[in-house]
Amino acid sequence: MSQSVSEAVDTTAPANGCLRDFDGIQRVFYDGYWIKYYAPPADTLAAKKQLIQALTRRLFNHVEHGINIPGRRLEEARSAYEQETDPARKRVKQAMLAGAYFNRAADIFTKLVELQELGVAINQRNELMRECGQCLLHALDLGKAVRHRNGDESIDELWGEPFKAFTIPIQDFYNSRYIKIAQTMRDIDQIAGGLADTLACCPLFGDIAPLVRELAEAAKRKCETLRTDSVIFDVWPRFVVAGDRMTEFAETLAANTEGEATSHIEEGAQLIQDAKSLLTHITRARVAMPKSSADFLARCERFRRSVG
Repeated sequence: MSQSVSEAVDTTAPANGCLRDFDGIQRVFYDGYWIKYYAPPADTLAAKKQLIQALTRRLFNHVEHGINIPGRRLEEARSAYEQETDPARKRVKQAMLAGAYFNRAADIFTKLVELQELGVAINQRNELMRECGQCLLHALDLGKAVRHRNGDESIDELWGEPFKAFTIPIQDFYNSRYIKIAQTMRDIDQIAGGLADTLACCPLFGDIAPLVRELAEAAKRKCETLRTDSVIFDVWPRFVVAGDRMTEFAETLAANTEGEATSHIEEGAQLIQDAKSLLTHITRARVAMPKSSADFLARCERFRRSVG
């Protein structure tokens, strides 16, 4: 894969957290990637409230359906979980209980901020602050049973982020997010590179490499860009169109199979489709998905051996 502005190009890598200007855009270096930098807001309860609310929406948007069904009915969700004996159904009810704890924590934090806005002093030793932290811890522990919407693996990072935002300064939280984005970009590069290298062994897939590179670069730009940034109106369409081109290539290929290579073409076309889906999941969640990535790269290796 070719290098982009996100990647370190110096033979001696800068220190993590190093800031540098690239064509008028400030970027921060983490683990081999130059990532678009956004200044953090002031470290206040109000700012943390907004951050946790955003992280809550993000979490429910990327995990399996149904975990938000209990809403605020924490006691009902806990009772249903404790009484369940079927292992498969208990996992689902555990996921629902995690969602209920998550909502309870968000409600407490919202009320604490409202009290602070009225002039009531709130410190970390406040009983409700401790209760909020305990709810987030319960949600984090129970959330290990929750799957991503692709059904393949959990994304523990999404559950841990609200608790991290609750317990550490906002500046430190932002720094930790840049590390996660760098890990996400590395997953994107590994998946795209693995797919391009794999299909290079078959002349029928000769035109796929530029499309894979285009999607990988668009995915990394999407990962680093906040939706409130005006450039999202260019970044998101570029990402969508790059994915569509991968899909069109795979569909055209699969529709014109014949002869002895049919099975290889169909399998390769499916790899392209699955790579596009996986890259989309990772990019939208903005966290690495190590199990899914490793499984996909293992499939690429099996395909190389079968063709070779």
